[in-house]
Amino acid sequence: MTMIRRRSTYAIATVGALLAALTACGGDDDSGTTAEPSALEGRGPITYVAGKDSTGVVPKLIDAWNADHPDEEVTFIELSTDANEQRSQMIQNAQTESDAYTVLSVDVVWTSEFAANQWIEALPEDEFPLDENLDAINETGMYNDQLYAVPASSDGGLLYYRTDLLEAAGIDGPPETWDELKADCEKIQATPEGEGVECFAGQFEKYEGLTVNFAEAVNSSGGVITEADGTPNVDTPEALEGLTRLVDWFEDGTIPEEAITYQEEEGRQAFQAGKLIFHRQWPYQYGLANATDGSSKVAGKFDVAPLPGDGDNPGASSLGGHNDAISAFAENQATAVDFIKYMTSEESQRIAIEEASLAPSIESLYTDPQLVKDFPYLPALADSIDTAVPRPRVVPYGDVTEAIQDAAYGALTGETSPEDALAELQTNLEELTEQ
Repeated sequence: MTMIRRRSTYAIATVGALLAALTACGGDDDSGTTAEPSALEGRGPITYVAGKDSTGVVPKLIDAWNADHPDEEVTFIELSTDANEQRSQMIQNAQTESDAYTVLSVDVVWTSEFAANQWIEALPEDEFPLDENLDAINETGMYNDQLYAVPASSDGGLLYYRTDLLEAAGIDGPPETWDELKADCEKIQATPEGEGVECFAGQFEKYEGLTVNFAEAVNSSGGVITEADGTPNVDTPEALEGLTRLVDWFEDGTIPEEAITYQEEEGRQAFQAGKLIFHRQWPYQYGLANATDGSSKVAGKFDVAPLPGDGDNPGASSLGGHNDAISAFAENQATAVDFIKYMTSEESQRIAIEEASLAPSIESLYTDPQLVKDFPYLPALADSIDTAVPRPRVVPYGDVTEAIQDAAYGALTGETSPEDALAELQTNLEELTEQ
């Protein structure tokens, strides 16, 4: 991969943040009930429930488990790529008290909601080597100081950029600010190599990815959605600046019109087809976009960098990732515990990095010499995760994220002004988070 020098204070090259759909900011809500770990008993077949796996690594890991555990076979139940639909299906299974789902791959922002409603089991913390993980990641599996979900992967947003197009335009490195990004696009699009290539895209369909992209726009402008104590504070000049930028970019074509329909996979396909100069995406795209089997037109022609900021405000990724939890209504929960240990082990996470560019939870993997050689962005990625901004970890998270999506989508599609969208969102969040 071609490496080019980054402007000013950022080091060269690949830096990141982390994966999968979808990737939390106020503190945990203290409402609801918690429980000490109960006896997790029963052995036999179980299911593993997760969003659609575009990498192929999950079936490989499950096949290896099944080969060694013929009497405790795991069946992979693959849900939609849409995080909202994944959550809805898991909740529906819980509300009917069905035993169809055993181990759930839950977004890091669902822990409080699922635990408070007793949809997932409290887990024995001493049976999992949590001290091996990055500290910021462990917090995503806790509710009221009790472990309910074991970190399996983390995630943070990256700026993917076309090194060949930047070089052709005489640009020294990736942008540090959003204004630089737009200016770079104008230079590139004026070259023969960049003619007809769209500037920038992220995830702007009305689903969890929009919550993430909205949060990153707000945070990188110095704003917040909620304060550290969970108090909503989104109707501010800083948040308005971040949202207005996105609205303006849709209006002037910096973001292509079709990006309003983009989730992770639609954007990945556009980037790999050579249709985008810059793309906000999770690390899982790294390996797929570098594939040399003909599926990617940009293999060897891109690199990754931190998300841009806004003047004195550095870029700020949303903290993403997935944790493994056990359904409270599942059978064979002892097998489920062992399967979670297997899926979150160093060996499994190493395979997930090597074959799917999935960001690990285990700290030592970010400095492993061979992995760093193959994935040069890993050490900086660990720092990025430690400084990532979580989305609100609250019990009514489904309602909170829906309110955020409604407000952001309304502004992006021109149904409401950015000012009115934020004012209404502030009111809605205050009502939803009242104790």
